[in-house]
Amino acid sequence: MIKLHDLEFEPYISEEEITKAIDTIAKRLNDEYTGRKPVFIGILNGSFMFASEVIKRFESDCEISFVKMGSYEGTKTTGEVKTLLGLGQELAGREVVLLEDIVDTGNTLVEVDRILTEAGVANYQVATLFFKPSAYKKDVPVQIIGMEIPNKFIVGYGLDYDGLGRNLTQVYKRKESKMTNLVLFGPPGAGKGTQATILKEKYDLIHISTGDVFRYNIKNQTELGLSAKSFIDKGQLVPDEVTINMLNAEVEKNEGANGFIFDGFPRTEAQAEALSESLETKGTEVNAMIALEVEDEILVERLLERGKTSGRPDDADERVIRNRIKVYYAETAILKNFYQKQNKYYGVNGEGSIEEITARLSSVIDDLMK
Repeated sequence: MIKLHDLEFEPYISEEEITKAIDTIAKRLNDEYTGRKPVFIGILNGSFMFASEVIKRFESDCEISFVKMGSYEGTKTTGEVKTLLGLGQELAGREVVLLEDIVDTGNTLVEVDRILTEAGVANYQVATLFFKPSAYKKDVPVQIIGMEIPNKFIVGYGLDYDGLGRNLTQVYKRKESKMTNLVLFGPPGAGKGTQATILKEKYDLIHISTGDVFRYNIKNQTELGLSAKSFIDKGQLVPDEVTINMLNAEVEKNEGANGFIFDGFPRTEAQAEALSESLETKGTEVNAMIALEVEDEILVERLLERGKTSGRPDDADERVIRNRIKVYYAETAILKNFYQKQNKYYGVNGEGSIEEITARLSSVIDDLMK
């Protein structure tokens, strides 16, 4: 176990396993590029250890550049443009091998692909030591992979946490905490609020409602609240970055919690990915998206009945109610697909008494906690 800054990490991939993966990559490169004098490009800072070991094993002539991504101002239409700083070769007509320590989101690859295409390379391949298939959503091919790993927060062998850990000769992963984190969804009238209150008490979880978090920050004029209000006042959507920062602050307030119920967030795939990345840095993850499923006619009936006492105009107009339900399905369809791909989606029958619904939800959560 090691500690970097405020986080604990535990051994994950040994030096022996890393060496074996590099040997495999080097053999393939030697087989493919014998006598062809490729240009190896290592993206700093992370690739320096991996790239140096691959190049030492390459048996033919080659050229080498270690580069960093930089930017400059392009035209009015292009805005900020990414470029490779430190590139010492003319790449037109050359064969290029891009050496990456890790490929996860693929954002860097998209920029490098554009740069190499514009440079007129004859062809290029991407060789990466580590590859996170569940995190990679881009179209740029990754041809040579040392090892595939889950979407975990790792350090070592060139990878860092806030500047520390690059020099470690093996790879460590963030120490995982035994938290239970749920994304709870339900259409209007499904009783999601009631169940969230019961579940947070039963399992000692922290209930984070996006609406409550927004209202608190705006009312107390926090920096994030003022930022959110500036967009709301203009009739604009609050950017994902502001929303996720608010939720991060709530999570940070509850260090050591048994877990969280996220209510009203995420709403988009981008938000779901941001939530995943945020929890990953804390050694945990979303365990499940649980959605209460109720027939539309029952929802309409419940809300119309509630409207008699709630005083809410949107509970009294059937057309408004049906539109709210339609919007809910449109929003959750995206997230349902996102979490189904990870085998984390659970649909739960939301019809019956409060006790019956609680029992069904508890059955899912109990299985997750085993």
